[in-house]
Amino acid sequence: MNRRAFLNKSAGKAAVLAAATTAAATVSAPAISQGRIEWRMVTAWPKGLPGLGTGAERLAQRITQMSEGRLTVRVFAAGELVPGLQTFEAVQNGTAEMAHDTPGFHLGKHRAFGYFFSAPFGMSYTEHVAWLEYGGGQELWDELSGQFGLKSFAVGNIGTPPFGWFKKELRTVADLKGVRMRMPGLGAEMIRRVGAVPTLMAPGDVFPALQSGALDAAEFTGPANDMALGFHQVCKFYYWPGIQKQGAIQQAIISQKAWNALSPSLKAIVEHACQSCHQDMLAEYNWINARASDTLRQKHGIKFLRLPDEILSALGTAAGELLVDERAKLDPLGRKIFDAYFAARNTTSALTEVSDRAMFNARSLKFKYV
Repeated sequence: MNRRAFLNKSAGKAAVLAAATTAAATVSAPAISQGRIEWRMVTAWPKGLPGLGTGAERLAQRITQMSEGRLTVRVFAAGELVPGLQTFEAVQNGTAEMAHDTPGFHLGKHRAFGYFFSAPFGMSYTEHVAWLEYGGGQELWDELSGQFGLKSFAVGNIGTPPFGWFKKELRTVADLKGVRMRMPGLGAEMIRRVGAVPTLMAPGDVFPALQSGALDAAEFTGPANDMALGFHQVCKFYYWPGIQKQGAIQQAIISQKAWNALSPSLKAIVEHACQSCHQDMLAEYNWINARASDTLRQKHGIKFLRLPDEILSALGTAAGELLVDERAKLDPLGRKIFDAYFAARNTTSALTEVSDRAMFNARSLKFKYV
């Protein structure tokens, strides 16, 4: 997708919604009429952004349709009601009843939110979702979010993203020294330990920062979103694999007050809508990223490069040291979450070695095929 067309389209839609946004901002509680409820959902994403933006729209539509209008969800993209990085506060203070973002943006609230997002060299998507749904992860997430008056659900996954876009080629660890890079979550501290300078930045602000020189590198979600936002216009080196946040979880956060006011049937609808949208987003990203990768290579001449082993090893060492330090800084609930996450990683990775990894290794062998 052309970045200019994408942003112009987004701006046009934002203008159409401006009046509705202004009105919504003046309402401090969900509209209730004849048993019908209206929620506002603020998001961290630009309007119409493939995968994340469309995933938020899909979730709102699904809740509205499944409830036959008993619970209507209106979506406000980043900047329409609140800035993209203020979604957490917006739900806490009642500006919105719901938000669509990622736990990786909220480590400043509690470091343990990072383990419901992703951890460097941590669990894959399939491992992570198994822990959340069957290994006790959701219950721990409920306990943590409840301390902030919130209820959290996984609503999507970006799969395995790239490590990031760079203006210069990376050959050794020294090439990361002083590199100003957009990166959220625990991965930010990992790259800091090898000399890079991480910063958390809303997606819509990344391209101007790359263009102006305020950033030297950036990572977001993958080829489709990154191309839509224009990163390839400034950076020509695209490095894999995304060991900083493999299988990163996206989330819906809901006001506990608003959640408690729902009937059991509406709660079930919200929960099942989140679960189905979680799978939808991964499927969408797997498809659009595959197509965007071809476009970036063939049309724009982007180089897809594997990080050198020296850099991967340095990042792995930094991640290990970081995680030891992280656990020591956590409160009792945080340590409980940390221990549960890595116990689940050990349990699930044993299966991954003889299933997914073994299959992918076999598929990469050179032999005649279709």
